Amino acid sequence: MRRHRLASAGPVASAPAEPTVPDVADAVVALHATDPASVYLSVLARNPTATLADVSDALYEDRSVVKLLGMRRTMFVVPTGTGPVVHAGAAAEVAQRLRRRLVKELRTVPTEPEIDGDADAWLTDVEDGAERVLLERGEALANQVAAAEPRLRTALLPTTDKKWDTKQNVTSRVLTLMGAEGRLVRGRPAGTWQSRQHRWAPARALWPEGLPPLPEDEARTELARQWLRAFGPGTVADLQWWTGWTLGATRKTLARLDTVEVDLDGTPGIVLADDVDPDPRVEPSAALLPALDPTPMGWQGRDWFLGAHRDALFDRNGNIGPTVWWDGRVVGGWGMRGDEIVWRLLEDIGTEAAEAVAGAAARLQPRLESASVTPTFRTPLERELAG
Repeated sequence: MRRHRLASAGPVASAPAEPTVPDVADAVVALHATDPASVYLSVLARNPTATLADVSDALYEDRSVVKLLGMRRTMFVVPTGTGPVVHAGAAAEVAQRLRRRLVKELRTVPTEPEIDGDADAWLTDVEDGAERVLLERGEALANQVAAAEPRLRTALLPTTDKKWDTKQNVTSRVLTLMGAEGRLVRGRPAGTWQSRQHRWAPARALWPEGLPPLPEDEARTELARQWLRAFGPGTVADLQWWTGWTLGATRKTLARLDTVEVDLDGTPGIVLADDVDPDPRVEPSAALLPALDPTPMGWQGRDWFLGAHRDALFDRNGNIGPTVWWDGRVVGGWGMRGDEIVWRLLEDIGTEAAEAVAGAAARLQPRLESASVTPTFRTPLERELAG
């Protein structure tokens, strides 16, 4: 059932023939954004006419999608309307942990200058100051925010002689915390669309009254429903991994949904009760998906579509690189040598399928506008192809 659905829908769940950027993000719940280029390439793979500028406009002009911290303390791009669900369902708990840890360090580790008063109250006041700066400026780089709110330059001092124990400003930790708390979102990159340095923007630029609050249970239920709609049938372990929840929280959340148990090659799986009918069969198609694309990142257990290709396509930390797909499964990988797309099949898929892969690569090439893309997390095959 799962392989058939991937083959029927291609590399993306059901969406319009030429989906907008929000349509693409909505169809897979969220676009993985740890590597900025992945967002652009994931959209191009799913809309044959979309351009790099279309993605940038959606992110930074009309704000129909937003980049924020989400599941597993990871960056995602989601439709702006889904932002409150992702925040309350996944990021808010992360924010609580980040805040407790930082406050503890501010209380117990010497700082320069020394913090006057309660560390929690001091941190809240600094956050308020940073938000005021961004509300006035619209968006700014971290060092620009710190220049206007000097308390962000407060440093935690080393307490040992270990090499890793060095003086560190709290700037990035405070701004990251504010992002997890839903007060800030990622803004425009400092350089090109591939730049990993970003500006910060206030969440109130998108939501004038602030990120709309949602009850955690309600948000988690909706997040699980969206995941099942996009990636079901899957296992409880798949959903737990994707969300970053505990097993208990995952089971509690699923209990609030109307689901049906199905057999996944001997493993119990779940699917929404109104989504058990098979998808209509369509002709096989080829796709080149980028590193950390949401489709291969949708499940913890991937052998059913990955086959024997894990070693070539994953790095040591479990990050997947660029993949070649045919008929709902991974059949190879791709990379870039300079500004040229190069690819390799890892199994024999026949002449017709190989020609379809070559066609997909040829169509993608000009849409990159002479850019060369190197993934943040490099895999054995991608490194070999890049030369």
